[in-house]
Amino acid sequence: MKKCASSRSPERGCGVSVVLVVARAVALSLVGLYAGGVLFVVIAPSVARMPGPAYVRYWQALNVDYGRAMPPFLLTAVAVLVAVSVLSWGRGWLVLGVSLAALVLVILTVVLTLKGMEPLNRIADAWDPDHLPADWHESRRRWLDLHLVRTALALAAFVCLIVAQAADRHAVPIGGSVGVEVRPRAG
Repeated sequence: MKKCASSRSPERGCGVSVVLVVARAVALSLVGLYAGGVLFVVIAPSVARMPGPAYVRYWQALNVDYGRAMPPFLLTAVAVLVAVSVLSWGRGWLVLGVSLAALVLVILTVVLTLKGMEPLNRIADAWDPDHLPADWHESRRRWLDLHLVRTALALAAFVCLIVAQAADRHAVPIGGSVGVEVRPRAG
């Protein structure tokens, strides 16, 4: 097993390992927070049972907060996942594959949000909660259905990062040794 003499070692693997560990920890934190946040709406069925005016006020309030916080949060997560994927090259096909899968899954949540859910959010933001359109519940049902898909994608991305972390402990480099620290497989 190779050891890094210092974090400034000329061997590519020493610095990459430290940066990868930090980047993956940040990615796990960001994607975990995101997945947990979207999961809450799914596991809180009382939200979907709220009366129309109360639900629309809740929806409109969330749109303000999420509209302000989520773009920089998710763009940061995507940027960190790009770094994790690049740094995972040479860590084994499984590690690289699930790192790339996590990136793609988070990007899919962004696309789903922008293309499917944001139009519904804009419609709901224009409603007067005390005078809802007759079909308001159809928009809510459509949004909740899309949100369930987004939640599954976010949770899958989180699981991919956990698998990458676990698998990286037993990584076999892609294409042989590239200066990356490789731990031998047991048995």
